[in-house]
Amino acid sequence: MANIALNFEDGVTRIIEGLPGETIAESAYRLGINIPLDCADGACGTCKCMCLSGEYDPGDYIEDALSDEEAEKGFGLACQIRPETNMVVEILASSAACKVKVESFATTITEIAFLGEEVIKLSVSTADGAALNFLAGQYVNIEIPGTGITRSYSFSNLTNSNQLTFLIRLVNDGAMSNYLSKEAKVGDTLQLTGPLGTFYLRTLQQPSLFFAGGTGIAPFISMLEELSLADVKHPIHLFYGVSFENNLVEMELLENFKTKLPLTIYTCVSNESCESHPSGYVTQWINKEHLHLENYDVYICGPTAMVESVKTALETEAVNYSNFYMEKFVSTGNPVTAS
Repeated sequence: MANIALNFEDGVTRIIEGLPGETIAESAYRLGINIPLDCADGACGTCKCMCLSGEYDPGDYIEDALSDEEAEKGFGLACQIRPETNMVVEILASSAACKVKVESFATTITEIAFLGEEVIKLSVSTADGAALNFLAGQYVNIEIPGTGITRSYSFSNLTNSNQLTFLIRLVNDGAMSNYLSKEAKVGDTLQLTGPLGTFYLRTLQQPSLFFAGGTGIAPFISMLEELSLADVKHPIHLFYGVSFENNLVEMELLENFKTKLPLTIYTCVSNESCESHPSGYVTQWINKEHLHLENYDVYICGPTAMVESVKTALETEAVNYSNFYMEKFVSTGNPVTAS
């Protein structure tokens, strides 16, 4: 049996279990997920999808349904593909169109830890003890109890676990910030919805650049947790920038990944001078001196301004990349230490 992660156009992900010999379409429909389908025999191309990772038998089909060029790029037909390993598949339709309901589940707070003046690490466990499977890099919506207000936060833990962690930036008079710093306590129940998002780790097939701004480091920790269990050959460069030095969190954990992965870490601080880290922004390393290889995959998670400046710098410095994945986040208030 294989786990098949179906990621829909609107970022909703459903991970299903395929039975031996089943096609992706057969597994989906058995579980009530109506992915696009028409002929079911490889002739129309309606169920075309993108296979992002995993091994599979592509099955039989005619060229009108799927060209050789498309197959080389990773496209396949869900009605024909039979997974041979776990797979991640992009479905070219929304979750609503496929009658997939976004899942909501209860969790219990197990720890609230202040990692710095502006950053809280929130740890929760699933109420039923069941492991939550998601794609490393994705997020959930967390509801503030009794308000109906939700905020989105990326997982910072290894996938397929019943222990979930999030790195949350505190802002002045923020709804979640006020709850976590003034009201929340261990044992409280939090309702989560997800997993969600199209920002997640793909199979590493060439060197990769990870750019993290502030608590945008969270999804990269999840990605590195997963990668540390694999045999990674391609180099990874992590660029991690924050406003103030005490917002550089989980550094011991990040340094530990260097013992398991071909990982180089660059850190910087933009709003104050410090002896331990360079001043400035992550764009200072976007040049041919540091990034001289032929091609890269690029992942960025951080504030909108940072994402845009990285994109501009990559183009200005002519750093070549094949794939560009990003997650922008917008603050709902000012940081608690802002002057």
